Amino acid sequence: MSSESARMTTSPPHLPRPRLGPHLHRLATVVGPVLAALVLAGLVLLALGVDPLAYYGTVVQRGLLSPTGLQASLTRMAPLLLIAAGLIVAFRAGIWNLGGDGQFLLGAVVVAALGPALVGTIGVWPTLVACLVVGAAVGAVWSVLPALLKAGQGVNEIITTLMMTFLGVSFANVLVKLAFRDPGTTVPQTRTLDVADRLPRLFDTTVSSGLLIGLVAVIGVHLLMTRTAFGLKLRVVGANTRAAVHAGLSVPKLTVAVFAISAALSGLAGAVEILGVQGNVRADWNPAYSLTVVPLVFLARFNGFATIAFVFLFSVLSIGGESAARRLGVPNYFTLVVVAILLVLLGLAEYLDQRRRLAGK
Repeated sequence: MSSESARMTTSPPHLPRPRLGPHLHRLATVVGPVLAALVLAGLVLLALGVDPLAYYGTVVQRGLLSPTGLQASLTRMAPLLLIAAGLIVAFRAGIWNLGGDGQFLLGAVVVAALGPALVGTIGVWPTLVACLVVGAAVGAVWSVLPALLKAGQGVNEIITTLMMTFLGVSFANVLVKLAFRDPGTTVPQTRTLDVADRLPRLFDTTVSSGLLIGLVAVIGVHLLMTRTAFGLKLRVVGANTRAAVHAGLSVPKLTVAVFAISAALSGLAGAVEILGVQGNVRADWNPAYSLTVVPLVFLARFNGFATIAFVFLFSVLSIGGESAARRLGVPNYFTLVVVAILLVLLGLAEYLDQRRRLAGK
């Protein structure tokens, strides 16, 4: 046997390094930035003179482990999930609908005025159904102008939807203070829908059944975008508009449809918030849920099930963070700081992952 043959028989073959599966790798690129963001946010807390372990412990205790806190976190999820569902449709179709806050608030104001007026006439359940439909319709109508400008003239929807949000928030305040104001109160607000006439609670808890509406919406949108021909058309438009036109798709009609669906879900979120939690709308009330949900949808990479997880995490941080802020003197908006750090780290992780994939080719 020659020396070369001996080396071939005795030397171990060169095996490629084991690689993580695609799903495990994707999980690692999400979990890693989350943990790093918590660490960096903890360093910020240390710089503020706050014990990060005490802060995170309070957040978990008040937002997750406490029965009342967990129920509040689940209830907070309802409007966030509906807005997230609308954003998934828009973003997967390549459309930036940033007008969700105006659509949400107008839907909420109209429903807050309509609910007390209808409940004594047609009953509770017909009123709830009618209000949900009206809230979605109001949101969709408020998106007509940006949709037509985008579909017909190619006007940038980021500008038009942000302008419509400003107008929508201002118009909602005018309605609360003038047309829909409850004359029996000194503080400008709409009439209050009685607790007995609102969406029912789940399983003898304080969790609004709006949570089920939000879960159904997100899962339905996920299946729509991944399992139907209509969803495939929207994804083709989002990936390459020229290819969509070449394939014979009516891009203007699909654009208007995307705006209508996305805005209707935002308006429905406003209706669910009023019918399930608030019962009325006060002057200058604007929780600004839409812009808060945008990074969560990006963190989930437009996946419906991952969106549910991130919305739950944010709800726990939000509810628990409110208690931690009162106890430890941390600003109420610190939860948004954590989300911002997380978004930056996720973008950095995505960039490094792309560099790694290009280097491996």
